[in-house]
Amino acid sequence: MMDVMQPCSWHFLCIQAMHENHLDMEGVALKLFGTMKTNELNHLEIGGCDAVELAKEHGTPLYVMDETLIRENMKLFKNHFVSEKLDCRVVYASKAFLNMAICRIAKEEGLGIDAVSAGELHTSIRSGFPKENIYMHGNNKTEQELEMAVSEGVGRIVVDNLDEVEALARITEEKKLAADVLVRLNPGVTAHTHQYIQTSKHDSKFGESIYGRKIFEIINGILECPGMNLHGFHCHIGSQINDEDPFFEAVSVMADFIKVVEERIGYKARELNLGGGFGVYYSGEDSPIKLSDFMGRLVGHIEEKIERNELSVERVIIEPGRAIVGNAGITLYSVGGIKETYGGKNYIFVDGGMADNPRTALYDACYEAAIANRINESANERYAIAGKCCESGDIIIRDIELPKARKGDLIAVFTTGAYNYSMSSNYNRLARPAVVFAADGKSRVTVKRETLDDLIRNDII
Repeated sequence: MMDVMQPCSWHFLCIQAMHENHLDMEGVALKLFGTMKTNELNHLEIGGCDAVELAKEHGTPLYVMDETLIRENMKLFKNHFVSEKLDCRVVYASKAFLNMAICRIAKEEGLGIDAVSAGELHTSIRSGFPKENIYMHGNNKTEQELEMAVSEGVGRIVVDNLDEVEALARITEEKKLAADVLVRLNPGVTAHTHQYIQTSKHDSKFGESIYGRKIFEIINGILECPGMNLHGFHCHIGSQINDEDPFFEAVSVMADFIKVVEERIGYKARELNLGGGFGVYYSGEDSPIKLSDFMGRLVGHIEEKIERNELSVERVIIEPGRAIVGNAGITLYSVGGIKETYGGKNYIFVDGGMADNPRTALYDACYEAAIANRINESANERYAIAGKCCESGDIIIRDIELPKARKGDLIAVFTTGAYNYSMSSNYNRLARPAVVFAADGKSRVTVKRETLDDLIRNDII
């Protein structure tokens, strides 16, 4: 992970297949994605829309999503995660970013959806998304969530623990309905990412370890329940992973475990869900996997392990989220003021902060940014970009070189499409920003900006 004191400065990188481009501006390279570019007014443009005009029309802070890039990223996974021997499926991990508009896009592009709560499940269903293509996840599903998943007939419920097995047994018996399930396993594969987003360490809260005896109690409990159909197993080793090796290791460990299950109790898994976790570019410290190449190697490794172990697995699933929407999103902020402290630190104050992007405070996340209304000017000042929340930790970018900032400037922070809107809050009673999708020179609001009345609508005096 990047040292928190290092600057999030711009870097030259080679153009890759993931729709990247850069602009040479007197030795400074802006790394842009998808349809983002500089227009003739020296403004940032996304989806054919001028960022300055977007801010005028919709206000700030503002989440802007490049719909074209989202669709292209979905197609990238669909077109490259393919096999002549296996049924390969791509399921969008909606926790990265979810609203009804992206559910519609995922449906149109032929993806499934991964939901981890009643709220995500409700959003997906109300959008008209096919229920049979929804995967219900979560390490502590409530009775309400399990009942909802069973009643709605979702495609798969991914069981996390023995308590969920027992709850599903009761629910399916009471409702006289069947549940199609996968079991989430913890394969003990360590991904090289922030400790908060490692999900496969031996002490992880997710899934049941393949090395413990309880896992066979869970499998047998499902097999003995007439209301549950066990289709196979699931794992997810972490998020923002930029190394190929952990993914290959997870396939090997999972395939070997499936073979052990076959030999020990005779159960033959037909499905293997490998989760997601594919990293994206946030700053020069990141070197993401080139997915268009990696997917083929991953499928080949899966095929080889299934064949070598003589497994009955017919379907394999991956669940990308961040890799689909992360680079497709930017956040626009208005500069309210600039301050030079007695200690010599320069701040740019923006009209958002940790309420709309908590990732810097949570993970020491590093972002890149630009002054969107003067995007081609040379960087000659060093700043911290700070929000308006009453917390010293309310920092979006700790250290960045930018042109000299002025009150009223428009700041664009890049790669905020994942885990920004979805993790936003009303801290300090700040209203959540609007979400705009941009494509072909037009923008449309897909989430309305919250109002002050929205903030008190559930209050009781």
